Amino acid sequence: MLPLLALVAVTAVWGVTFVQVKDAVALYPLFAFLAVRFLIATAVLAPFALRPTLTLGRRGWRAATLLGLLLAAGYWLQTAGLERTTVSNAGFITGLYVVFTPLAAVAILRIRLGRVVWAGVALSTAGLALLSGVGGASGAGDLLVLLGAVAFSLQIALMERYAPRYDPVAFTFVEMLAAFGGFTVVAVALGQVELPRGWVVWGALLVTGIFASALGFLVQTWAQRRTSATRTALAFALEPVWAALSGYWLAGTHPAVPRRSPASQ
Repeated sequence: MLPLLALVAVTAVWGVTFVQVKDAVALYPLFAFLAVRFLIATAVLAPFALRPTLTLGRRGWRAATLLGLLLAAGYWLQTAGLERTTVSNAGFITGLYVVFTPLAAVAILRIRLGRVVWAGVALSTAGLALLSGVGGASGAGDLLVLLGAVAFSLQIALMERYAPRYDPVAFTFVEMLAAFGGFTVVAVALGQVELPRGWVVWGALLVTGIFASALGFLVQTWAQRRTSATRTALAFALEPVWAALSGYWLAGTHPAVPRRSPASQ
C-alpha cells in the first residue's frame, strides 16, 4: 500500500506543476527547459549517489542509461506529436501506456497478470478516453504520440526488472544523467541554447528539477522494488486528474491535459 500511495503522491506533484511549467515554456525553449531541468535533477542526486554509483557496475550503468534515454525519447516523441495533433488525442493516446505496460511486462518479464489487473487496465483506459475527450485522428501526430507512449511503457516495465537489483539513488542518478544528455543533444540540434531568465522560468525549473524529477523518479525506482509495473502504470494514470484539478484551481480553467505532458513530469 505504501508504494502505491507514494506513486500517487508523485502524480500529484506532476499534475500540480502543469500550470507552472506551461507558463515557463511559453517564455523559454522547451528542450532547453528539459535539459536544464534534468541537469538540476542530476545535481540534486549527485552528492548522495557518487559512492553508491560505484556499486552499479557496467550492467547497472547500461540499464539506467537505457531507461533515461527511454524517458527522453518519450518526451521528444510526445512533443513532436503534440505539434501535429490535438491535446485531447495526445492525452488519450499517451495514456494508453496503461495498456502497453502490462503487455510489455508480459513480453519482457514473462509474467502472468490476473483478471483483476486486466479489469483495472480496461477501466483506466475507458476513464482516460472520457477525461481526454478523444477527437478525430490526425495521422502522423497521433503515431508519434503513440510511439512516445510505448517508450514510457517500456521504461515502467523495465524498471520492474532493474529496480530490485540496484541502489535506487544511484540508479535514478544515472537515469537522470542520461535524460539530461539526451535532451541536451536535442536542444543543441534545434538551436535551443540559452540561459534561463526570470522567476517564472527558474521557479518551474527548480520545482520540476528537484521535486518532479529527482524525487519523483527516485520514488518510482524505490516503489518498483516493491510493486509491479502494471500497478505503477495504473497509479500514474491519476496524473491527468491532478493536472485538471490544478488547472481549475490555479489557472481558472478546466483543460484536457495530456499524460506526461512535455515538461510537467
